[in-house]
Amino acid sequence: MMGGGMIGSGFGLIGGLFGLLFNIAILVGVVVLVVWAVQKFSGSGRQAATQSPGGTNQPLSARDILDMRYARGELTREEYQEKLNDIL
Repeated sequence: MMGGGMIGSGFGLIGGLFGLLFNIAILVGVVVLVVWAVQKFSGSGRQAATQSPGGTNQPLSARDILDMRYARGELTREEYQEKLNDIL
């Protein structure tokens, strides 16, 4: 036998690097696709926070956001009234 090289190693190290990069790209693509699908099809998250209390697709008003923050206990009564006077 002549050549002394390995059979089937046509591209050598460069081919191996391209193969590795290709496999990593596929793995990253699958991860990105799964993350996108989870965000797209989950019923909670940002979409619920941007809907009006009545369930319509209109953006929340400043008053709605203020009321929600007060209801969650993020604001004291004084802070709520001060901010309410600011937006009105």
